[in-house]
Amino acid sequence: MELKEKLVSSFLAFENKGNLDLDSNVHSLRLKAIHNFEKEGFPTKKNEEWKYTSLKSILKKDLGLFPSTDKSIGFKDIKEYLINDIESYTLIFIDGVFNSFLSDTTHDNCDVCVLSSALTRPKYKMIVDNYFNTIAKENNSLAELNTAFTTEGAFINVPKNTIVQKPIQILNFSTGIEGEVMLQPRNLVVVGENSHVQIIERNQNLSKNTTLTNSVTEIFVHKRAIVDFYKIQDDTKDSSLIDSTFVSQKQQSVASVHTYSFGGKIIRNNLEFYHEGENITSNLNGISILNDKQHVDNHTLVNHKYPNCESHELYKGIYDDKSTGVFNGKVIVQQEAQKTNAFQQNNNILISDGATINSKPQLEIFADDVKCSHGCTIGQLDESALFYMQSRGIPKKEAKALLLFAFGNDVVEKIKIPQLKSNITKLIAKNLGVDLGFDL
Repeated sequence: MELKEKLVSSFLAFENKGNLDLDSNVHSLRLKAIHNFEKEGFPTKKNEEWKYTSLKSILKKDLGLFPSTDKSIGFKDIKEYLINDIESYTLIFIDGVFNSFLSDTTHDNCDVCVLSSALTRPKYKMIVDNYFNTIAKENNSLAELNTAFTTEGAFINVPKNTIVQKPIQILNFSTGIEGEVMLQPRNLVVVGENSHVQIIERNQNLSKNTTLTNSVTEIFVHKRAIVDFYKIQDDTKDSSLIDSTFVSQKQQSVASVHTYSFGGKIIRNNLEFYHEGENITSNLNGISILNDKQHVDNHTLVNHKYPNCESHELYKGIYDDKSTGVFNGKVIVQQEAQKTNAFQQNNNILISDGATINSKPQLEIFADDVKCSHGCTIGQLDESALFYMQSRGIPKKEAKALLLFAFGNDVVEKIKIPQLKSNITKLIAKNLGVDLGFDL
């Protein structure tokens, strides 16, 4: 049986064992979502938005839909994947099931908990019903699939005039105890007026079995709020990730999403920003370092609908062996969005002749008083700079790594959490195959 048919036929059984309240708005949304997914199915390369990314190699696997949680997983098993040298709230999910023992939640000043818990309390249930699935668009069949099969996820609610003093870490682990598996994590983040929150997310396979994670995150940023969202993607070679993140911003808000893609078989990032007011700033930053036959596809959208807004987008890629990269960044400036300042840049280095990058920066401008620019570069390491460093006594491997560090430095410098910045620097060094002994 094909995976699509398996999913559709399993939906009723899933509903009967699900954790989410069947009387909530979520239930009716899931019914609609499974019908939409049945109609659309998985995207193929015939779809223009998926022209360079094929899911065939994953979908032919016999993926389990209802994994059993390995209850023997303890802190020692996940410690290396946490940012341990900072105080933080943590939400830990094992095979899609929330682990309260390993997590640190709160309802003091802000709410850091899980969706199933939020739906049992009238105060939070109203928030979920008002926001859940309102910006995860219907033309995204994989987001629809997540909506249909989601059972659990992070619920973060920051009231107005609140600065969350500690970062929030969201970690989804797969144990693979039942073999190949598909997970559907879901995050809902609502940040009130004049508030500020920092969030770090990671998906990690603890086994050598095939895992497909189909994740959806919706972020609502109200007036003058600030959100910094960091995504660490450094999974095993048999793990694939489809990550769809939707951001809705109100006037004078600042939202930043930083994506660090270092490991996984196939990574597809769908990142969409929607402006719902004036004087908004959106920041999209990413760096990819791949080797072997790894594949990363970054699809971004910023929809400018109001005047006097800014968007700044910088993605960099380093590709070795037979790895492939895709960048498709679209900026839309609606007719009413005068005085828009939109910047978009994609820079790439191909280390080997077998590596490939397909880049397509796009601007669709319907206003006449704007400042917009986009660009793309694809090249190799500067041999003269490499020769110069070797002539000064730096071994070739370290010299090469230093040049690549410098290439990605402006993306890493945008990290606002010092401990996370140090962690990302070490991951970059690991994926470049060196230990430089210092941070960027």
